[in-house]
Amino acid sequence: MNHSTSSRPALLPDGYAAGLRSAITADPAARLVAGVQGAGGYGKTAVLDQLARAYRDAGVPVFGANSLDRAGEGAVLVDDAHRLAESVLGELREIARRPEARLVVAYRPGPRPAALGELISELGAPVLLSPLGRDEIAAHAATASPEWIDWVRAQTGGVARYVHRVLAAAEPGKTELPTRALDEFQHDLDQLGEAGWECVTAMAVGATPHPDLLAALLDLDSAVVGSALLAVRAGGLVGADDALLPIVRAAALRLTPWERRLRVTRRLVEIQLARGGSVLPLVSPLLGADIALLPEATLAAAFEKAAEEALRDAPHLAQRLFAAAVSAGTPAASVAARQARAAAVAGELDEALRLADQVIVDDAVPDKELGVQVAASVLAHRGLLERSAELCRWSVGRLRWPGDRAFAAVGLIGVGRLSDADELLRSSDDAGPPTSMTGAAAQLAAGARESVVGSSATALSTLVRAASLSEPVGRHILAPDTPASIAALVALHCGELDVAQSTLDRVIESGTGGPLLRNRHRLLAAWLPLVRGDTVTARAKLPATTQSAVRDRLLATAIEAGIASRDNDMAALAAARGQAKQAVAEHSVDLFALLPLGELLVAAARLRDQDWLAPYLAEARALLDRLGNPPLWTSMLTWKRLHAAIVLEELDVARQLAAELGGLAHHNPLAAAMAEAARVWLRIVDGQVDQDEVEQASRALTTAGLAWDGARLAGQAALRTADRRAMLALLECARALQGKPPRPRAVRGAMSAETDLLSEREKEVAELVLAGLTYKQVGKRLFISAKTVEHHISRIKQRLGCANREDLLNRLRELLGQ
Repeated sequence: MNHSTSSRPALLPDGYAAGLRSAITADPAARLVAGVQGAGGYGKTAVLDQLARAYRDAGVPVFGANSLDRAGEGAVLVDDAHRLAESVLGELREIARRPEARLVVAYRPGPRPAALGELISELGAPVLLSPLGRDEIAAHAATASPEWIDWVRAQTGGVARYVHRVLAAAEPGKTELPTRALDEFQHDLDQLGEAGWECVTAMAVGATPHPDLLAALLDLDSAVVGSALLAVRAGGLVGADDALLPIVRAAALRLTPWERRLRVTRRLVEIQLARGGSVLPLVSPLLGADIALLPEATLAAAFEKAAEEALRDAPHLAQRLFAAAVSAGTPAASVAARQARAAAVAGELDEALRLADQVIVDDAVPDKELGVQVAASVLAHRGLLERSAELCRWSVGRLRWPGDRAFAAVGLIGVGRLSDADELLRSSDDAGPPTSMTGAAAQLAAGARESVVGSSATALSTLVRAASLSEPVGRHILAPDTPASIAALVALHCGELDVAQSTLDRVIESGTGGPLLRNRHRLLAAWLPLVRGDTVTARAKLPATTQSAVRDRLLATAIEAGIASRDNDMAALAAARGQAKQAVAEHSVDLFALLPLGELLVAAARLRDQDWLAPYLAEARALLDRLGNPPLWTSMLTWKRLHAAIVLEELDVARQLAAELGGLAHHNPLAAAMAEAARVWLRIVDGQVDQDEVEQASRALTTAGLAWDGARLAGQAALRTADRRAMLALLECARALQGKPPRPRAVRGAMSAETDLLSEREKEVAELVLAGLTYKQVGKRLFISAKTVEHHISRIKQRLGCANREDLLNRLRELLGQ
């Protein structure tokens, strides 16, 4: 018998041989005739080892195929029966027919000679070996993590022999196939013969395991290839889908001489290019090899085509493939525009703009319209909307690309040049046929214009339709912005949060705008819970990275500042200030950046550091003036300016802003709610708190989309009223608007009692401390010393029974409804 003599425990689940071994243990002299079938490496030898041990433990001699004449003296265990001569198989068949036979034969599923088939019919239904499960692998790698066990199983397909090779050579937790494990495949590949190894090489570089294809690719006879594929399958080198197991593919690529791999790859590339098939999987492994730098016409064409395939989902890889194409002989000018696009989609905006500028100014470079499209998109992402619009405008009538006129108009509207946009839109010629993309762009321009001169409902409806129209094709379109982004901004400005949510959910799921606009959509989606006051969800929705786009950084910084402000986290608010200054300095003021500007304005007021924002605020007001102060875009910024003025106690400014909001109230429900809330805010600041009036205004804000603002209005009114009953009612209103359940009556009574423990001065101190002010700042506000503030806090902590400052702040927030 040909069995292993290794002392290492076999990587084989006990269940495979348990039935046979139990029968041997129960009666070692009884007749036992069985077959064990499994592909190479599945553990046939290990099964026979276990059975041999069971027989020997019972005192029964064990013989192999070379001692069949002694079959009557003991048990015969035969491995690799598929390799035996017909005469030997015939002898085994005769032994199997004996009444006293004790015979177990292991064999592969194929190729199967006729004599083996006759023997198998005598042996009956075999024990079928299958790949190891994760539990069996884990039993031999007890210290490894479940994730690493899953990786081992995925790489080896659970084939026992390959699992053993990895476990014996790999460092647990390191997801890299060890060289020693790969080198051990030399014998497996040698056993396949030259034709079999050639087939494995072709499959490793990407060929489909079809006999006719491989025969044409390798210049071999189809019958030879068919037999070779049977040997590959029987050798356990492929999975159920006939694809090479990952460890086998890695071994074949390592052990096959480079020149043989290159010959097969080049031939396969030629076939795929002729058929118009994909070449990306074939040539991407060549990127790290010296051959990628050599002039080669076939590879140059393949690298270029592969780059086009990778551009949509792997832009960084596309950049490398375009570079390889140039190295292999493709003229650099012929791919420059596409290289610029790959860099833009990969988020390398500086490189994209550099390449795009070269394309635009060089008359010899093709695809100039793509260069303009890339440059215009990158400029918009860098916060330079006016330059982007001018470039789109310049291309109209010169280098037409789908949507150039519309994107030019949107950009011009965004920077306050409505008359220029109208003039551009009145011209009738367009770029090419009326495709979905040109239609979506046209509706985008119409919706953006309507948001400035008309109805917010009409504008939003037009923009949502544009977003829907762009979904089927928008994933692969490079553009300055998407209809979904503008639709979400308009929805946020008029309080239609559900519309914004559904629009953004759809665009994120469909991938519209590709990788370059993915973060913009996700950031806008994170703004929605921020508006509702759900800072936990807002923080969770923030993308892990915003690449290098200034526009994304501005939005992300404003969200972080908004979260810190709503959480009263002054340290985080101060930390966001530096990032905000940088982002605002790099981003020119435009209509679509007013939302983050307003949020940063309130944050700066809370930090008493608002002067740096004054020039940008002046630019924003001038922009709105040029557009005739459209209510949709003006009201939200005015609302944020009002809050900043209240924080800074600039009451005259606040009254003026409240009057401005009153003039905008007619436009949409949110504007009306903000106007009424502004009037109530000023009454509260003046000490006039009408419970019913405050609750009505707070609920109107919440209904119109500003839930956090509504809750804050009610909470601040509760702090300023001298009526205990009104205070409790307003605190409960604030809790309800935040989505919190009402307090039980006993808790409300206890809270009232606790409130009575604090003097009016102590309540004022507590409110300012909760707002994030230092003891020195509180003292300055209340005209007392910082030491006096500290004494007040100490007494409050003692009266409320708080053990530490964190406990105190939590109790005060609960007590004061913040």
